[in-house]
Amino acid sequence: MQTGNAIIGMDTKSLIKTAIVEDQRDIREGLAMLINGTEGYHCTGSYRSMEEALAQISREMPDVVLSDIGLPGMDGIQGIKILKERYPEMLILILTVYDDDDRIFDALCAGACGYLLKRTSPARLLECLKEAVTGGAPMSPEVASRVITLFRDIRPPERADYELTPHETRLLKLLVDGHNYTTSAEELGVSINTIKFHMRNIYDKLQVHSKSEAVAKALRDRLVN
Repeated sequence: MQTGNAIIGMDTKSLIKTAIVEDQRDIREGLAMLINGTEGYHCTGSYRSMEEALAQISREMPDVVLSDIGLPGMDGIQGIKILKERYPEMLILILTVYDDDDRIFDALCAGACGYLLKRTSPARLLECLKEAVTGGAPMSPEVASRVITLFRDIRPPERADYELTPHETRLLKLLVDGHNYTTSAEELGVSINTIKFHMRNIYDKLQVHSKSEAVAKALRDRLVN
């Protein structure tokens, strides 16, 4: 494992703390250098496998985990499920070469907050990390279009009833439409803390652990129009 250098003279609370799970050494080291070399970002650790990450990630908890899918041993999707069970608030952003429907669908349903392809530019990657911690669901353009097609082609079951309030349903609709916590708060005329309060209720009622899981369930079960 390789860990980021200590940050001196900076408020660590304001940093976007990121862990990396990537088996290819050159990519792993390049990502760590990019993150540690950019003001406002800090690499808490870089791991060669999901097993290594699961064993050591709690030593310095990240805000976001940037994970590949094709890993030796346990794959990234299995790892997402375990990480979300252990740390429900942890954000997991996929960074992979795979853009097939099955892996995209499985990763998002497992709890990934976004899905990026490895050809994503360094500048865009940093933007996506920031977007993730502010409640967004960053995706490469090709992936986003596939997600829309994928969910459009799924035949939904009869409309399910999770006893969502009208306010919770409206918030869920905003998230399905691509809003993050900040823009949802603006649309509804409430604070971000109020949005977070309602999201906790939505997560409990839908039995999910992330925004992407909530959006996936809303689309599958026709919870919004």
